[in-house]
Amino acid sequence: MTVLRCVVGLGMAGAIGGVLTAAVAVPAVSGAGIAVREAAATFTDLPPAPREEPLSQVTTLLDKNGKPFAQFYKANRTPVTLAQVAPAMRDAIVAIEDARFYEHAGLDIKGTLRAIITNTQAGGIKQGGSSLTQQLVKNILVENADTEKERQAARAPNLSRKISELRYALALEDKYRKDEILERYLNIAYFGAGAYGVEAAARRFFSTTAGSLTLAQAATLAGAVRLPYTTDPSLGPERRARLLERRDIVLDRMASLKMISAETAAATKRQPLDIRLRPEPGGCAESEYPYFCLYVQRELLTNPVFGDTTAERERRLSMGGLVLRTTLDPVAQRAAEQAIRQRVHPVDTEVAAEAMVEPGTGRIRALAASKRFGRNPGDRKNGPRTTFNLPADVKHGGGMGLQAGSTFKAFTLATALKQGWRFDQGFKTPGSFVPADGYRNCAGRPVNAPTTTIYNASGEGKGGPHSLSTGTWNSVNIFYMMLERRVGLCEVVKTAKSLGIVRADGTPLREVPTFTLGVNEMDPLTVAAAFAAFAARGRYCRPMALVDITDSQGLRTTVRPTCSQALERDVADAVNHVLSGVFTKGTMKGQGIGRPAAGKTGTTDGYTAAWFAGYTPDLAAAVSVGDIRGSYRYPLQGVTIGDESYGSVQGASLPGPIWVASMESALRDTDATSFTRPDMSRFGGGHTPGLAKAEAAARRAEIRRYVQKYRERYRRFYRWMTRHQARRR
Repeated sequence: MTVLRCVVGLGMAGAIGGVLTAAVAVPAVSGAGIAVREAAATFTDLPPAPREEPLSQVTTLLDKNGKPFAQFYKANRTPVTLAQVAPAMRDAIVAIEDARFYEHAGLDIKGTLRAIITNTQAGGIKQGGSSLTQQLVKNILVENADTEKERQAARAPNLSRKISELRYALALEDKYRKDEILERYLNIAYFGAGAYGVEAAARRFFSTTAGSLTLAQAATLAGAVRLPYTTDPSLGPERRARLLERRDIVLDRMASLKMISAETAAATKRQPLDIRLRPEPGGCAESEYPYFCLYVQRELLTNPVFGDTTAERERRLSMGGLVLRTTLDPVAQRAAEQAIRQRVHPVDTEVAAEAMVEPGTGRIRALAASKRFGRNPGDRKNGPRTTFNLPADVKHGGGMGLQAGSTFKAFTLATALKQGWRFDQGFKTPGSFVPADGYRNCAGRPVNAPTTTIYNASGEGKGGPHSLSTGTWNSVNIFYMMLERRVGLCEVVKTAKSLGIVRADGTPLREVPTFTLGVNEMDPLTVAAAFAAFAARGRYCRPMALVDITDSQGLRTTVRPTCSQALERDVADAVNHVLSGVFTKGTMKGQGIGRPAAGKTGTTDGYTAAWFAGYTPDLAAAVSVGDIRGSYRYPLQGVTIGDESYGSVQGASLPGPIWVASMESALRDTDATSFTRPDMSRFGGGHTPGLAKAEAAARRAEIRRYVQKYRERYRRFYRWMTRHQARRR
C-alpha cells in the first residue's frame, strides 16, 4: 500500500502505461474514477511528435581545389544514416541505454516503473529509466531551444517534464520506425569532447568513421553517452580511466544480452582504450588561412543575401551544415605568405599585408599579412599577433587602412586617357606647387588648399617638363596635381569609384586636391581589385570569396561574379601600356617578374605608408606597409624591418620586392600572357614643350655618369695592377 500511495501521490495516477491500462479496466468510482480517466487521456490523446528543427551541423570552408581549411560550428556534428554506422555501435548503444528498445512502444515499462518508484520515494529524479525514444525527445527539445531558459526547462529534473517526455516519445513511436528512431538518436546524442553525433565522436575519439568502429571503440562511445563530461578523454587521465570503466560495463552488458560471447567481451576488455584524439578546430583563429577565413565569415554575417538579420546569418553559419567552396588559391596564398615572411617579421611593429585578385572575376586568391592572427599573450596591443584582418577593410574585420599614396595616380591617368590625352602629351612643372584654385568636389564646391605646398618625392625638385608617360614612370607629384586640376578632381573621383574605390573605414572619400596623391586610407584588397580592372581591360568585378554554397540537403548554389565595364577597353589598354613602363623605365626599373606586368608604386607624404599595386593579365595584387601602432606617429623612417635597415621605406624598396616575389611564385605554373597593344592612333604621340630637350640632357647626364663610373673602376684596377707588379719584382 505504501508504494501504491506513492504512485497516486504523483498527481498523475497511471503515469506508467501498464498501471494505467489496469486502472482503466476498473469501473470509475467518484473522484478516483475521474482521475483515472484523466490519466488515461494523458496517454491516449497524444500530442503531435515534437517539432524537429534541422540538427546543427558543421559549416566547412574549402579552398578552390576542394580542400578544407576552416570550419564553424555550434555543435561539431556530421549526420549519417544508420547504414553508415557499424553494427557493433548500434548493438552497443542499445545494450547499454535501452536493451528492450526493439520490444517496447517507446515506454520501457519495467525500467520506468522502477525509476518512478525510486524517484517518488526520493522526492525527485534519482534514477534513469528513459528509453532511447525518450532520450531522443529530450535531445530534440534541447536542440530546439533558443534560450538557456528553454534548454534548462528541457532538462528539468521534475515529474511533469518526465510525463510530457513520455507522451512525446509515444507520439514519435507512432511517427517513425525503430531504426529511424535509433538513427536520429545516434546523430543527436552528445558523446563528449565537443562531439555531437556518432560520426563526429568516431572522428574525435579515434580518428575514424562511424562505419569503421571496432567493437572496443563502439563500446567506448556507447559508454560515454550517459556521462559525457566525466568521461571526456580530452580532459586528462582520470577521465580516461572512467571512460575505460564505462567501456567494460558496456561489453559486459552486451555479453549478458548474448550480443557477443563472454570470451569476446573478456578479450576486448584486455585491449587498451587507444584514444587517438583528432583536433576539430573551429573558427578562424585555428584556421590554416585565418585572414581569408575571417573575410568569408564577415561577408556571410554582413551580407543580407545570407539572411535577413544578423542572428539568422549567425545561425546559418554556426549550425547550417554548409559547405562553402571559396576562391582561395593555396599556391597564391603560400606565395604571398612566404614573400612577406622573408622580409617582415611578426614581432615587427611595421606590418605588411597583401591581397591577390583574379582579373575579370574578382575572385580573391590570397589574403596574407606579416603578423599571425590571434590575441597576443596577456592581450598586449603589440606583439607577433593581431586580431585585425590587415589585408581587408573594416567591414571584413580590418583596421582603418593606410593612405594609398601614389597608387591613386593611376585613376588620374585613366581619367586623362578617357578625355583624349596622349602618351607623350604633357606640360612644364615648377619645383613646388600650391593648389590654390581650380579644384571642385563632386558637389560642385571649391576645395582648394591655398596653404598647402606640394613637392615632388623626397620633398624637393627642380620641376621641368613631363608627359603623361614620364610623369607616371617617375611618379611626379606636381605633374599629377596639375593634371588632376586639368581633367577635373570630380572626374578622377568618379573614375576611382567606378573601379570600386571606397575608404577602408567605409566613410565617404575625401574629395580634396591631394586625392591623386592617395590621401584616402585604403586596404590592399580594395586597391588590388581596382587594379585588376585595368588587367581585365576595364572590367571591374567586386571582390568575391565564394564560388558556391552547398546546404545540408545537398542543394548547391553558384555565386557568380558581380562585374561592370568601368572603363573602355581601349582606355584600359592605354593605362596598361603606361603602367608597364614603371617596370622598364620608372620607379620599379630592374624589378620585373619575367613576364608582362604593370603597376604603380605608392609612397605617402612623410613616409607614413608605402605601397605597390600591380598586375599581369592573369593576377593582380596590392601590398601595403605601415606601422600598426599608428602610421602618423610612427613613420617609416630610420627603421629596421625584418633583417634590413631602411633610411626611409618607399614603394619600390619593400612593398615592391614583396609583390615581385609573391607574383613570381604565384604564377610559376601559369603561362605568361601579354597585354593587348594600345590603339596608337588614338593614344600615341602628343607633345610636351621642352621634353625632348630635357630628355636629351638627361641621357647625356646618364652617359657622363656611366663613363665616370667605369673610368673610376678602370683607375682602381690600374692602381691594383701597378701595386701587384711592384710586389712581384
